[in-house]
This record gives sequence, C-alpha cells and structure tokens, in this order.
Amino acid sequence: MEGSLSGQVALVTGGGSGIGLECARVLAADGATVVVAGRDEDRLASARDELVAAERDAQVITSRCDVTVEADVEATCVRAAEAGRFSMVVVNAGYGSAAPFHRTTLDEWNGVLGTNLTGAFLTMRTAAPLLVAAGGGSIVAVSSIAATATHRFMTPYCVSKAGLEMLVKQVADELGPVGVRANAVRPGLVPTEATAAMMSIPDVVDDYLNQMPLGRAGTTGDIAGLVRFLAGPESSWITGSCISADGGHHLRRGPNLDSIMDMLHGDDASLSAPAEPPA
Repeated sequence: MEGSLSGQVALVTGGGSGIGLECARVLAADGATVVVAGRDEDRLASARDELVAAERDAQVITSRCDVTVEADVEATCVRAAEAGRFSMVVVNAGYGSAAPFHRTTLDEWNGVLGTNLTGAFLTMRTAAPLLVAAGGGSIVAVSSIAATATHRFMTPYCVSKAGLEMLVKQVADELGPVGVRANAVRPGLVPTEATAAMMSIPDVVDDYLNQMPLGRAGTTGDIAGLVRFLAGPESSWITGSCISADGGHHLRRGPNLDSIMDMLHGDDASLSAPAEPPA
C-alpha cells in the first residue's frame, strides 16, 4: 500500500478497540505498518481482521502487551523496530474509575495511575532510543479533557491525565534536539466500549452536551484524524502541545456525574459536615 506514511512503522498501545483501533486504521490507510498492542489476544486478533478487511493491503502486526509490565513494553517496541522504520508511537492504553474521593481505594488509585501514567512513561522511555536510531519520530499521547477540567468523582483519572500531559511536555523538551516530537490529544466525550456505561445514562449525556458549544459527542474518527496529523510529517514544527478535540467542552465546566454516584454509592457519595462544629 502506497501512502504518505509508507515504509514507516507506528505502534498503537490500547489498539484493540475504540480510539486506539481507529488510530491504527487511519495510520494503516496511509501506508504505515501498524503494531497494535493490547492485553487481550482475542481482541487483538479481531482488531487485525477488522483492519485488514478495511484496507486489504494493510500491514498489521499484533503484540500482546500490558503497558505496566516493562518486559512486555520492551518486547513490543523491539517488534516495532524490527518491522521497518519505527517513527510513530500512539500512547493510548488507559482506563478510568469512578468513586467519591473519600471512597477511592489504593488499588483503584494505583491501577489507574499505573496504566495511564506509568504505562505511558514505560512506552515512551522504551520507544525513544529506537525512534532516535531510526532518524527521529513522533509520540502522540491520548489524554482527556479531564486533564484540565475537574471531573468530580474521577480523581485518579484526572490526576493521571494531568500527569500524562506534563510527561509529554518533558519528553518534547528533552528529545526535540534528537528529532523526536511529543504531543497530546485531549478527547471529550466519545462513544466507545469504554464509555458505554456513561453513554447509557441520558441526564449525564445531556449534561456533557450542554457543556459543548458544538453540541454533539465526538467520534473515534474525530480523534484519530488529529492523532494522524500529529504523528505525521504535516506537523513537523509542532511539539509539546496538548490539543483539545472535544466540541469546545474545554471552554466550560466538567460534567455532572452526581446521578452515577447516587446509583453506585447512595448516601455515601458525599461527605457530610457535622450539624454543629466541634467544640
């Protein structure tokens, strides 16, 4: 397949579904060999079949990878480097949790931060020398509007994405002189498997939409198109940037998730101040 990315290799973590899968499709459609990484081998096999069905000549490699496991990340990056000129990394693996701050467990905190931030660190750190060896490249991290707008009851997720954006800026500053760019995309509400539960609650969706000047939820294609731009040569003078793709949601407040907390935690969703202050 000929395209502007022909001869280049892109690694997409969390590439088995949703935004990651669409990023892989767009990159493959433009000629890149795509290494799709994820934890679920069945999902990876399905993703490969879907990508090849969409682009008959697509070059797709799958790699089972838990981004919190250093050996998995190293093996996956080596596979990417062996497949051709390894020049693009899409750091997409991540997930969120929802709980009142005072009921957030250490396991929840460590799990979200481990995948979203430590996993991103391991991916970028491992890939960086290989990108440099191939003549430079681009790292694109999938962040979230939650990096900059508070989302009540989603503290670990918000903190992980805020940290991810600072990580991107650090990498951009340090690796720019050796030809590696790093940027982030901040998606707003996008219907995917990961957001299906939230999308099933009408008042939550309505509140999201009310905070968007453009008045609609996004699509995986909205995000993948921006990722493709930042990954490719068209953005060669852009680094250290975190760009919102959220229908303008960043101009307003974060979502109201009270109804979800009421369903999950009832009266325990909020701390109550004592009726009388202690003496």
